[in-house]
Amino acid sequence: MTEASKVYPPSDDFAANANATAEMYTRADADPDEFWAEQARRLDWAKPFEQVLDWSNAPFAKWFVGGELNVSVNCVDRHVAAGKGDRVAIHWVGEPIDDTRDITYSQLKDEVSRAANYLSSIGLQAGDRVAIYMPMVPEAIISMLACARLGLTHSVVFAGFSAAALRSRVDDAEAKVVITTDGQFRRGQPAPLKEAVDEALGTGADAAPSIEKVIVVRRTNHDPDLNWVEGRDVWWEDTVGEASPNHEPESFDAEHPLFLLYTSGTTGKPKGIVHSSGGYLTQASYTFHNVFDHKEGRDVFWCGADIGWVTGHSYLVYGPLSNGATEVIYEGTPNSPDEHRHFQIIEKYGVTTYYIAPTLIRTFMKWGREVPDAHDLSSLRLLGSVGEPINPEAWRWYNDVIGGGRCPIVDTWWQTETGGIMISPLPGVTATKPGSAMRPLPGISASIVDDNANPVGAGEQGYLVLDRPWPGMLRGIWGDPERFKETYWSRFEDQRWYFAGDGARYDEDGALWVLGRVDDVMNVSGHRISTSEVESALVAHPAVAEAAVIGAADETTGQGIVAFVILMGGIDNTGDALIAEMRQQVAVDISPIAKPREINIVPELPKTRSGKIMRRLLKDVAEGRELGDTSTLVDPSVFEAIRAKRA
Repeated sequence: MTEASKVYPPSDDFAANANATAEMYTRADADPDEFWAEQARRLDWAKPFEQVLDWSNAPFAKWFVGGELNVSVNCVDRHVAAGKGDRVAIHWVGEPIDDTRDITYSQLKDEVSRAANYLSSIGLQAGDRVAIYMPMVPEAIISMLACARLGLTHSVVFAGFSAAALRSRVDDAEAKVVITTDGQFRRGQPAPLKEAVDEALGTGADAAPSIEKVIVVRRTNHDPDLNWVEGRDVWWEDTVGEASPNHEPESFDAEHPLFLLYTSGTTGKPKGIVHSSGGYLTQASYTFHNVFDHKEGRDVFWCGADIGWVTGHSYLVYGPLSNGATEVIYEGTPNSPDEHRHFQIIEKYGVTTYYIAPTLIRTFMKWGREVPDAHDLSSLRLLGSVGEPINPEAWRWYNDVIGGGRCPIVDTWWQTETGGIMISPLPGVTATKPGSAMRPLPGISASIVDDNANPVGAGEQGYLVLDRPWPGMLRGIWGDPERFKETYWSRFEDQRWYFAGDGARYDEDGALWVLGRVDDVMNVSGHRISTSEVESALVAHPAVAEAAVIGAADETTGQGIVAFVILMGGIDNTGDALIAEMRQQVAVDISPIAKPREINIVPELPKTRSGKIMRRLLKDVAEGRELGDTSTLVDPSVFEAIRAKRA
């Protein structure tokens, strides 16, 4: 068996003790409604549901019809009531060294109750919207849970977004309150944040019309002259901090909107994805328990995402806490103060489950294995990947170096719109292939089809569609039902299928490979070539740590493949011979037709703070255009270095 075709089955011991079993697939296929009812019953319902799914008004679904629950109670109160109040819910690690807090479930319940009491006291009522614009501090999670407790629909806006991005989301949601911090730490230094809120909300005739209060958590305390708007701005410590820790929650309909999350990277008006309470929490809780094989009271879970993204919502807040998990939440960057930070945290807290993006894995590869090798990572028992397809080379490095060859890897595919994981190995069941998400989870149904909605054969690329409703599915785009139908359901309207926007293929064994966005498929001399496939081939070269590929206009071939690569640490041979080796690597792994016409060796790639590579901006560079919007980038100055390399 070649390394490329090698499969990785779970160990006998892991399989024997796994939460999920192969029988779940059979049960879910036989009676999907009963399967999902069973998953929903893992939660506490104040009023039982009467019907599992109402799909009569497709694509507008209703799940667990007639049921009522409180999401916050399911994440906090019920664990305290079960005698688990002394269990640590959150090991919080600030970016400054030794800035840490451990928060038990009892303490979390008190803090959430205080926040709920204050928000009630200023007149907020169920259905009102609250914007949360905060770094990764405990008060951010407390704010989300307090909103859920009151039936307030929260809209978390990533704290790296611009003032303009915040304002557009506040206005679209008509948020009444913004919760923020005075500042945030970035690479060891305090940086302003409330300034962006003040700029976003404006003054006088330009003031955001819906906003009534701005609640400010004192985080950096770096500005003695912090701008303050009397009557609007209040300190968290003086308001929430003084409120009662006792709060009696009410229950809400399963379809009550739990949160809005605006998708980024699009032009024009942002899309506010609406998620429900009962269906969303059912799927987040079910997937956390089974995909991460969570052992309550024993595991320490760490999801490296920010709460500004859906991964942070589902697998840093609602999924873990609904399962009574103990988790790590880290405020800072992976290399602050140095490249050892993540591994020191794993070592200190005995992290057992580690869920990060392929971009970060490839960054670790670039730093070299001597960094993780300097630490005891033996507590790890399961690894996860999220955010984009992981290339096989990074998968194997993750398995060997971080997991020590003993940890199953769950390579998960899902989206903001799906609410929870949809396609993934089950760690005690699936023999995994590096780079493949393998198959839909029990209860989830997906297909790969062509333009005419016909199934494609093994090896053929097609459209990835979800052909059956699922509990965590988006309930719409806030205030714009027509856009919801047009964006997600019009492509296969007759079939009532959700089109994910991603391409995929099955291999000869039936394993599912996600190929990335269909608009990331290049057409070279009539051949459809996926950017992710070329990127994987480039990263397979031992000198390459990371690669981004785009299709640029080409008079001869229609599109030409242009690659931008980052080399492994210590590689100083950057001449024509290395470029030729890389091009040959692609020819061997894919086809000579896929050889890049141009390979640029660059020091860094343009990434958002969620770790996604902004390929559309690289396309602007390759085709000589002015750059599009760079507001979501970690470091817009990256382009100066890229242009210098291409000059």
